Amino acid sequence: MTKLCKLLGAVLVLAALAVPGAVQAQQAGDSAKAQAERSVDQPGNNAPVWRDVKSGGKNYSSLPGREMGVLIQPPLRFPGQSAFATAGEAWRNFRNGPLTTYGGWLLIAAALGIIGFYLLRGALKLKQAPSGRLVERFNGLERIAHWCAAISFVILAASGLIILFGKFVLLPVIGYTLFAWLSALAKNLHNFVGPFFILSLLLMILVFVKDNFWQAGDAEWIAKAGGLFSGKHVPSGRFNFGEKSWFWIGVVLLGVVMSVTGLIMLFPNFDQVRETMQQANVIHVIGAVVFIALSFGHIYLGTIGVEGAYQAMRTGYVDEVWAKEHHELWYNDVKSGKAPARSSGAAAGAPQAQH
Repeated sequence: MTKLCKLLGAVLVLAALAVPGAVQAQQAGDSAKAQAERSVDQPGNNAPVWRDVKSGGKNYSSLPGREMGVLIQPPLRFPGQSAFATAGEAWRNFRNGPLTTYGGWLLIAAALGIIGFYLLRGALKLKQAPSGRLVERFNGLERIAHWCAAISFVILAASGLIILFGKFVLLPVIGYTLFAWLSALAKNLHNFVGPFFILSLLLMILVFVKDNFWQAGDAEWIAKAGGLFSGKHVPSGRFNFGEKSWFWIGVVLLGVVMSVTGLIMLFPNFDQVRETMQQANVIHVIGAVVFIALSFGHIYLGTIGVEGAYQAMRTGYVDEVWAKEHHELWYNDVKSGKAPARSSGAAAGAPQAQH
């Protein structure tokens, strides 16, 4: 009796294992039969076979892994597309259509806005002559974290723009040969610099997060738009609300989104399927365009837009007049000893102020 039960159990297990294979075999047989019938009256017409391939159904593959038995993804329609297409083709049309069109116009609008503001308002100059007494604004670790993230970001932005817009903008101008070399270089730079940017981003968040939380003085800064248009002084802490917004929206939010989606595309051995990588690419492109557009404002204000801002991050020191005019609350904390910064005309390693 026991042997009979074991035998019956084995038969049931084999039957359960054989059913999916039998179904696939039946489906394959039906497809082959339909193809054979079609070949009689329409030789060379492989519609039945390709109809089965494009259905997205899983067929047999000797290679292990998800989707290895799916040759072509099933039909899909991305936003803005009027008809269904295979998922890969729909993603490609969406990337080369709405993403590049609207993304390109957003970057152009951001650049023109910065140029227009500079022509109308000009750079923000100091109202008083520099005193010659310097205050340490950024220590060595903070500057290393910032420049590592900034340089890697610029490389990723430039290479990413070549990958996204290159064949529409550069290819007609420089030709196929030069563009092939340039796009290959951009791809490799993007792939290898990306992980370095992620590490730099994490270091930057850890270093600067403590000074980017909301403070009472931020409300006044918001109400007066930081004096950007009126030119009137608005007291702020070490970082004003605009700089805090860049930190939380740009560095933290968009930086993390770009890092996660970039890793999904860069390492397909995480066993993600093609649809996941296509979705990650769409999010990555949208995030990148917004990130770069916002960075225009940050780069402008940190270089030619505000007198003395670039020197602060390059040398780590600012003049006392600059500190008082741009970050008075932080300057008062430094003078009272509440904020950890050196304040002296003869500070160790401090450069001489330029009048």
